[in-house]
Amino acid sequence: MALSLQPLLILFTTLLFKQILAEAATCSNCFTHSRAAHYPNSDEQGTDVGACGFGSFGATINGGDVSAASDLYRNGVGCGACYQVRCSISNYCSDKGVTVVITDQGSGHNTDFILSQRAFGRMAQTTDAAASLLAVGVVDIEYRRVSCSYPNKNITIKIDDSSNYPHYLAFVLWYQQGDQDITAVQLCENQNSVCKLLDRSHGAVWTTTSPPSGPLSFRMLLSGEDGDESWIVPVNNIPQNWKGGETYDTGVQINV
Repeated sequence: MALSLQPLLILFTTLLFKQILAEAATCSNCFTHSRAAHYPNSDEQGTDVGACGFGSFGATINGGDVSAASDLYRNGVGCGACYQVRCSISNYCSDKGVTVVITDQGSGHNTDFILSQRAFGRMAQTTDAAASLLAVGVVDIEYRRVSCSYPNKNITIKIDDSSNYPHYLAFVLWYQQGDQDITAVQLCENQNSVCKLLDRSHGAVWTTTSPPSGPLSFRMLLSGEDGDESWIVPVNNIPQNWKGGETYDTGVQINV
């Protein structure tokens, strides 16, 4: 009898092992082990010259709990994504950790994150533990992607200072909630519905030469880790006489 059950036992074990591997591969809420460092400057917040192109907004968004990323930067697609990051030194680190926004690109000491000093310290249990943690400099961590949340904020367009009306338009998008990526932006002229896809010049900066004239409508393609895609269309248009440095409320936000 024992011999006849052996093939069934092997089959059951193989199927169970495959199921475990499949669940692990599709786990979107699981933590990944890595390492994190912090910016060496004395400023507690992030940098206003981050690779995402957010400017000073990239240093202060989320209260300054921001980070540079290496592979998670994803050629700029990862800009604006939020991650829960927690360290593993039991004497110093809290269970909750800190939620950071990616605003820059960088790596060092085999890290996935270079956090602002403020964010690095907020992984700790207490103020004293934060000072000790900062002194360590590079720590083992685990992280997972989480939804960004900006209560009472709509997605906002920030026209880049490099823009030159009406010949060249560049902008970034602020306050995008959720855990999806903006992978494409399409700009349309309202009068005749002529549309064009914009280029991602670097980081989170979308650009076009010879933009359509008049008030401009646009839409953004949201892409999730599960492969789902959907277009979101703002309520408000970009004004006809847009200007570099100006911000415009789109009137829409992603529900979380």
